[in-house]
Amino acid sequence: MTHLTLLPDQQHDNYNQESRRTFLKGIGKLGVATAIAPSLLLFSKKLHLPAETTVLQPYDASDLALTLYNTHTGESLKEHVFWAEGKYIEEQIKVLVHFFRDHRNGETHAIDPDLLKLLTSIAEKVDSNQPIHLISGYRSPKTNNMLCDKSRGVAKNSQHLYGRAADIMIPDRSMKQVQDAAKSLKVGGVGRYSNFVHVDTGRVRYWGMA
Repeated sequence: MTHLTLLPDQQHDNYNQESRRTFLKGIGKLGVATAIAPSLLLFSKKLHLPAETTVLQPYDASDLALTLYNTHTGESLKEHVFWAEGKYIEEQIKVLVHFFRDHRNGETHAIDPDLLKLLTSIAEKVDSNQPIHLISGYRSPKTNNMLCDKSRGVAKNSQHLYGRAADIMIPDRSMKQVQDAAKSLKVGGVGRYSNFVHVDTGRVRYWGMA
């Protein structure tokens, strides 16, 4: 069941890096079966779902859910199930697309389902009862260009532009604990900063504090 709650705002965002190519290499670490050609890694903008021919499914039929808090909008989602009975739940994915929107201008973009699965795996690894705090999800070109002008640490071709990245923190876990959990999955990029950890579904790479 999903609960949308308004809470006080918090924090700020920033980030780094790019690309997608070798994500398939490590996706098995998330407990999912992979059979995807690069040309099929497309999202349906209309439905906010992966292309119908994409096969990325858990080995079992377990539900997948996320408990999240958006530090900029104050919104929260509790045990938001987006996968059940072997398929994505379209309406629940749409809620997540809105939740991950660019908070500066309200623009939305399809969110990579593999990113959602990655976040559920990180939450399971750190074993916390606290929600994942989302500091930055989708980032529009306008926002990304503005951040690039302000900081050298922001990539011009950021994975945030494609709905494939999230900057997160978990209140009762250290940044290192979150970083270690993400790195142990060996999927995508992981970058540790002073007040958040960047995760994405691009190629496997690490940066920031060890």
